[in-house]
Amino acid sequence: MYDYRQLATLNAILEEGSFEKAAQKLFITQSAVSQRLRQLEDSLGQTLVIRSTPLTATTSGQRLLKHYKQVSLLENELDEDLKNQNNEGFTNLTIGLNADSIGTWFFGAVKEFTETSKVLLELKVDDQEQTHHLLRTGEVLGCISGSPLAVQGCRCIPLGQMIYQPLASPEFVKHYAPIGLNKDNAANIPVAVFNRKDPLQHRYLEQKFGIADFPHHLIPACDGFVDALLKGFAYGLIPNQQGQPYIDSGDLVSIDPGHKIPVPLYWHIWNLHTDTMKGLTKALVSEAKRVLTPLPDC
Repeated sequence: MYDYRQLATLNAILEEGSFEKAAQKLFITQSAVSQRLRQLEDSLGQTLVIRSTPLTATTSGQRLLKHYKQVSLLENELDEDLKNQNNEGFTNLTIGLNADSIGTWFFGAVKEFTETSKVLLELKVDDQEQTHHLLRTGEVLGCISGSPLAVQGCRCIPLGQMIYQPLASPEFVKHYAPIGLNKDNAANIPVAVFNRKDPLQHRYLEQKFGIADFPHHLIPACDGFVDALLKGFAYGLIPNQQGQPYIDSGDLVSIDPGHKIPVPLYWHIWNLHTDTMKGLTKALVSEAKRVLTPLPDC
């Protein structure tokens, strides 16, 4: 039988990334945090946390973290049922997702669900190619990912596609690519890239023009990304949900007319058939069906 006070300490250490911050979160001393972790590691006979900066979990630590989060969710739901949902508590859900989903359709999907289910969200943002890792390591209960491959112990539910276009201000296009983007000019035109983990722009240029190196700005902010395009700093790939109003107003145009890039999205979730997880899944699937482009095989 695990000591769940020790598991809660392990969770705090890995979420906060340091013993000091974990102690502040748990309202105990830093030495007490170290002692609890040492007792847990001694009882299991193996290291659970790699003492790096920030602190990270070993494979065993990841498995324990996943177990703790699953049990916590089940206990929260049981507590709500036993108290007939008359208490003041909230259930915390940690979700991994891409920035473009946050900036377009995600909050519309979960608004009613969070209000009626008394849920608080902790969102871990990463590229849709990377969120799978958050689920695999137990850092999140569910994730929106570009991968259709289910993690062991999880379900994978198709959501739909976000369609991207390479957009820029009309003045930018007139200056850099008056006859459109092509193999001769694409390697010399400034591009906006969301962050170093985002492979979409690189994949687009490499697949279409065979270009691997190009000048680019790193702009890891949804609003700032669009603003950079509007002000003529670069061109970039924008999902239709975000870019269409600017296309309609004429503030942004395609630098590669007619070219569209579909990015599939899937909802991955642990195999916990709780009312909370069912409600969250239903909310996401329903909104995705309304606002996303259907996947070819769905």
